[in-house]
Amino acid sequence: MESRRCPRPMPTWNRTSRSARWWCGSKRAPVIVFCEPAAMSGGVKEPGQILARKQIDPERRAEIGRQRRAQTRAKILAAAFEIFGDENGLFARIEDVVAKAGITRATFYNHFTGMAELREALIHEVTHDFLVSVTNTIARMPDPRDRAAVALRCFLHRARQDKRWAWSMLNISASGVTFGSETYRQAEQTVTEGIEAGAFPITSIDLGRDILLGSSLAALASMIRLDNLPDDYPEAIAGSILVALGVPQDEAHQIAHQPIPELLAPQD
Repeated sequence: MESRRCPRPMPTWNRTSRSARWWCGSKRAPVIVFCEPAAMSGGVKEPGQILARKQIDPERRAEIGRQRRAQTRAKILAAAFEIFGDENGLFARIEDVVAKAGITRATFYNHFTGMAELREALIHEVTHDFLVSVTNTIARMPDPRDRAAVALRCFLHRARQDKRWAWSMLNISASGVTFGSETYRQAEQTVTEGIEAGAFPITSIDLGRDILLGSSLAALASMIRLDNLPDDYPEAIAGSILVALGVPQDEAHQIAHQPIPELLAPQD
């Protein structure tokens, strides 16, 4: 049996073996012909087809690439939220995320350096707009005690209404920055303003920030795990935190039970 190359498709093409066969006489062995890729795909491309492909707008090609990258990133974040938003999501691994998202580890690392970066990106994704709304709302309040009380009550009431969101906050905060870097900085700023205004008679910004964030996170955990807490538990926590920050108890209770104003929508 002999073989040789063929520049065109053979009429007796065998799709399984990617070869063509014919008989060159009754006494000769069959000849196996291996066809070129162009032949296997249905013939040589016309010059116009090749030219059209080369003329695709480079900017359009780049835009398509950016869209696909954004879609993949969104898919990873959505998968991570599903995992962290579960009661058992504390020990989420990269393997869990890539399996949920239906991607490879290599694709994951094209977007994130590891779980730490993914956690921070996710917590920013699920808190940013809400935090902006809260911040815009409390910015109109002149008293830093009111600002602190309303902000933490908003977070705790949100946790009560959306347990998946609350679980994601709890699980991500357990192995990262409490409530994410953005909320962490905002809490620190609120405490700083309270100390400077004399509303919080404490000497340490770090102490005040940790009282505010740590107590809020512990309260959030209780609210999603326990069913017997009173409806005004967020208000009770807010009042207790204000007392810990140096506000007299009667004033703290009154401030913590004031109506929460309607949140302002984030501005583009």
